[in-house]
Amino acid sequence: MEQLILLRLGAELSIKARRTRSTFLRRLRRNLRDALETTGVPFQLEGEWARIYVRSGAPETPALLARVFGISSLSPVELTVPARLDAIVGEGVAAFSDAVRGKRFAVRAHRAGVHDFSSKDVNVELGAALQPYALRVDLTRPEVTVHVDVQDESAFLFTTRLEGTGGLPLGVEGNAVALMSGGFDSAVAAWLLMKRGVALDFVFCNLGGDAYERAVVQVSKVLADEWAYGTRPTLHVVDFNEPLKELRAHVRESYWQVVLKRLMYRVGSRVGAQLGAGALITGEAVGQVSSQTLKNLRAIEPAADLPVFRPLLGFDKEEIIARARRIGTAALSEQVKEYCAIAPGHPVTAATVQRVADEEGRMDLGVLDAVVANRKVLDLRSLTPTDLVAPYLFASDIPEGAVVIDCRPEPQYRAWHLPGARQQEEWELLRDIGRLDKAPRYILYCPHGLQSAYLAERMQRLGYEAYSFKGGLRGVLEWAKERGIGPA
Repeated sequence: MEQLILLRLGAELSIKARRTRSTFLRRLRRNLRDALETTGVPFQLEGEWARIYVRSGAPETPALLARVFGISSLSPVELTVPARLDAIVGEGVAAFSDAVRGKRFAVRAHRAGVHDFSSKDVNVELGAALQPYALRVDLTRPEVTVHVDVQDESAFLFTTRLEGTGGLPLGVEGNAVALMSGGFDSAVAAWLLMKRGVALDFVFCNLGGDAYERAVVQVSKVLADEWAYGTRPTLHVVDFNEPLKELRAHVRESYWQVVLKRLMYRVGSRVGAQLGAGALITGEAVGQVSSQTLKNLRAIEPAADLPVFRPLLGFDKEEIIARARRIGTAALSEQVKEYCAIAPGHPVTAATVQRVADEEGRMDLGVLDAVVANRKVLDLRSLTPTDLVAPYLFASDIPEGAVVIDCRPEPQYRAWHLPGARQQEEWELLRDIGRLDKAPRYILYCPHGLQSAYLAERMQRLGYEAYSFKGGLRGVLEWAKERGIGPA
């Protein structure tokens, strides 16, 4: 059934100058239409200045609209009557007498337009008519509130008021790029800037391979699909293997962390410049890790060519995680491994701008030009569930130090297996999956690569860096033959 929903604008929109408010409202309506189109159900968008009304038959519409920035609250309308006092009172009693029965209640009216009655008249008359059914009137802590919103020729009555996200319509404050690691901090920092009307693209400096990329894509896609209505965010995946090699070869270990962050700032700035971004967004909070001491942040910032915004500077970790839960990224972020902690010893915590610049100056920064030019760009909202799984499950090489698991039955394993591989059938691995060490990389193989792909996907969801060897047993045999590796 078609539902009518009343949307209230964020408080900040109401106090803008007329021209600014008009601009913001045009953007808000555009974003609302984009959100409603995701339901695949026909809709109508009405209202111009003080109120916006949506008609839609999609049951998820109220929850969807609550995630559009710029909406302070919304209410599914339960009754629509002519804007006459007698109609409001008569039909209001018939509609809401059961709702207030035996409860404390209140009537709250809002009126816009020219009428022969006031909001106070509605409160008094409808309240008096409903009082015989209720326990009593309670204007301070009512159990049920009957709202009446009178707009020109119609009056809309309802009892439910859902909180919206507030903020400013996404896009009214231009665009920026956000450094995305997939953890709690970067996602929440990005969301807070989106709430302030800043449209975002994301830059991911990949230090951990395909499984890590998949985790970051999933977190970024939640922000794009659930919050970025009216925009088309892209994720720029930058392979950081070569910059990391260059860093380790020329920079002292104690400075690895701060120089790594400078390199990320430089890459984010270069991508941002190509996108016309006005700022670089990071998830840093003062004192959270060694690179985020006040002195280290000061030493890192000069590497950016864009203004650096850090919306989480004063947040505690618990606050950040709580916000991530409300946003919807927490469950994914808590499975993301930490790849940025690359310093094995005691990282510097009180670096100076000059000392860090000297350390970075030993590197060939031309390596950044190459990785930025060769970056992968993903249109997040167009990615399908298959896109989020298939490209990240398979490996065609077995790197040194990887844990290799042969998922075939024991007789097949005894007949031939890759030297060093351990045997665990599917049921055994599923039984033990939560107890495995998350530090190493896992390579799985089975006869055809299907069972191992399923297992690798399950492991990736739990935060493991796990892959199925491409081609199954045949692929493993060819890989071993090329390297002169005989049967174990």
